Amino acid sequence: MSIDTSKRTNEVEIMDDFDLQGKELDKTLRDLDNINKWLGGNKITLEGVKNIVRDQPKTNQIHIADVGCGNGAVLREIAKWGREEGYNFKLTGIDANTYATVIGSQMSANFKEIEFLALDIFSEAYNAFKCDITLCTLTLHHFKNQEIIDLLKLFNKQSSLGVVINDLQRSRIAYRLFQAFCAVFINNEIARKDGLISILRGFKKDELKNFAEEIPKTRHQINWKWAFRYQWIIQKEKI
Repeated sequence: MSIDTSKRTNEVEIMDDFDLQGKELDKTLRDLDNINKWLGGNKITLEGVKNIVRDQPKTNQIHIADVGCGNGAVLREIAKWGREEGYNFKLTGIDANTYATVIGSQMSANFKEIEFLALDIFSEAYNAFKCDITLCTLTLHHFKNQEIIDLLKLFNKQSSLGVVINDLQRSRIAYRLFQAFCAVFINNEIARKDGLISILRGFKKDELKNFAEEIPKTRHQINWKWAFRYQWIIQKEKI
């Protein structure tokens, strides 16, 4: 079967169903976490956080929000690093799936700096939300182009220090390699199917650059990372 990566697919992922719950949701989130660990994906987000906070006094509290947080795996990695380095982090996981935030709270019981909110990011409640850094790991590709532009503008407005995007490169090679990876390592139909759709909903670098042009008075770093990811750091221009 030939793979068309000329434009983003509109195909819907199973995980887009915010009513997905129970053991099926828990297992899928854990399998997706394992995929990210094996392929080094969460480190890309952590590197972005390090880039932004390195000039911040460690005595100041830094509020970091992870949009589309799932079970909070990225936040737990950041919490561990923050503790090691002596940062004062407040970490908020935000997800539209209430069941995911419950799982995240249970898995983060030993991390007092982490909280979870069940919020639709298109709601008035989220619109009023403020933080220092917004994270968006493997979440941006779930939205259509105009929604992405609107969300990026909102993230930038809400975040005093910056925004870190970690998302997929749309690539035939990435698609085929993920198929091979799943055949050997992943026995989860949702993770396999959604993973392939995610790649086809991913981005080309020029598309990210076009999005960046829609966000005024900001500085952008867009870097390709293994495995077929883009790390995009957005910060306000220094006056």
